[in-house]
Amino acid sequence: MDVSTLTPGAITPALNFPPQLLLLAQGVKVAFFDVDGVLTDGGLYFAERQSHDGQGASALAGETIKRFNSLDGHGLKMLQKAGITPAVITGRDSVVLRARLQALGIVHCHFGTEDKRPAAEKTLKELGLDWDAAAFMGDDWPDLPVMRRVAFSCAPANAHAEVKAVATYVTQATGGNGAVRELCDLLLVASGRYVTLLQEYAQ
Repeated sequence: MDVSTLTPGAITPALNFPPQLLLLAQGVKVAFFDVDGVLTDGGLYFAERQSHDGQGASALAGETIKRFNSLDGHGLKMLQKAGITPAVITGRDSVVLRARLQALGIVHCHFGTEDKRPAAEKTLKELGLDWDAAAFMGDDWPDLPVMRRVAFSCAPANAHAEVKAVATYVTQATGGNGAVRELCDLLLVASGRYVTLLQEYAQ
């Protein structure tokens, strides 16, 4: 970009992506994300607690604990400000996951589904979009049917080898550690909104 056009006190962007990569991402209007291994580090944490059946009997009930990255969260919010819809398709479901996505304002969510292509197609239909306006970030085999159809596919650095092999872009960061933010930044730059959004923080 031409830094001479920046107003006094403006922030000069530090990020750079290859032009050919930005061209591929230019028309993206919806970005789908897997959860485990993408929005999280892929670890499954189980805590034990005692549950009682009301008749004196007790049993151990596992509760899933998930760790989310604040950088990823801000990136997802910025996508929405730029007019790009974030959506989630995951094979799991939990109270903590739903709470996190609600806090981020993500309304297009599919929980507990391993068959991700129909879920993506449903959201595309709701938004009036086709595959050529979609991006997807996944890390394992269940993500391949969607990744092979979208205009821009992405995988975190620690994704399975077969997933990285078909990805348009593999992030430097790993899942749950800024990989989602990396894709968000790329999409923001490709949309032409990155600099404008950044300057809001230069005030």
